[in-house]
Amino acid sequence: MAIPSTRQIAAAVLLSFAVAASAHAARVAVLSNAFSSETAANFNATIPGDTFTGIDVSSSVPSLATLLANYDVILLFEDSTFANSPVVGNQVAAFANAGRAVVLGTFYDQDRSDATAGTIVPHGWGNLELIDPDTTDGVGTAYAVRTLNPASIVPSPLTQGVASLSALLGNPGPYAGGNQAKPGTIVVANWLQPNARGLPDPAIAFRVTGKACVIQIGIAAQYPVLATYNVYGSAFGGDFYQVWKNAFDFGAAGCPTTVVPGDPNQIAKGWANRDEFDFWRTGFTFAIILDGAFIQGGFGPALQLTTHPDGTITFG
Repeated sequence: MAIPSTRQIAAAVLLSFAVAASAHAARVAVLSNAFSSETAANFNATIPGDTFTGIDVSSSVPSLATLLANYDVILLFEDSTFANSPVVGNQVAAFANAGRAVVLGTFYDQDRSDATAGTIVPHGWGNLELIDPDTTDGVGTAYAVRTLNPASIVPSPLTQGVASLSALLGNPGPYAGGNQAKPGTIVVANWLQPNARGLPDPAIAFRVTGKACVIQIGIAAQYPVLATYNVYGSAFGGDFYQVWKNAFDFGAAGCPTTVVPGDPNQIAKGWANRDEFDFWRTGFTFAIILDGAFIQGGFGPALQLTTHPDGTITFG
């Protein structure tokens, strides 16, 4: 059996499954300097179960107490840079550090303090830059076609039901890409096209820092509500809404990361269901027998496991 790839090992801190994530209806605050209300309305109409409230943060930001009392998740993006971004970033970081999830979308990268190789002068995002998943590639949004690399997809709640995603049109080009994962960030899908440094450009990634979970989706959440380049299938496409729903539901569930693929300590604990088990065994290099049948080759002797009527799997 092949040794697990770096990508699989990087995914090792992840496990939650779609059933657990989808059980949490998310109250999402949509923060932006533009298109916040329109994006919230669009998601309310297209993403069932979750609720979205648009909040314009171009010149102010709600108190931390207000955010914590009313929302499970924050979606933060921008549309053109704005001077209030460091204040917003500090408040959003405080929300994340209090144990609530944050989801970032394009053009968050344009105001990140390391986006200095482009033509836009960034303002920075304050403390949020200490816990976000990605730096930029020096430039930020690529303004070039981005299509999801199917071979890069790691099974996770963030990629459940996701087979494709694309940014195809925009001005001066499509609204996606331009990021680079930090060390320790969990990337569960990359764009097929590399970033400006010729390195993998993360499409879906997240990072857990203490109580904070920050998820970054490398495409514009506001695509469907733009005045132009807003048509699904021509300007953007693929499993666009599924990607965002997964992020909100995973965040509302607390970004659970309870199982590490290949962790031998998990054998004594067992697995809650087959999805959890299959994720764990991506990092296990030994042979496995499940319910009397070989399901995985590798080193021996084979680990022998049993599935019980309630769906749990245990050793023996």
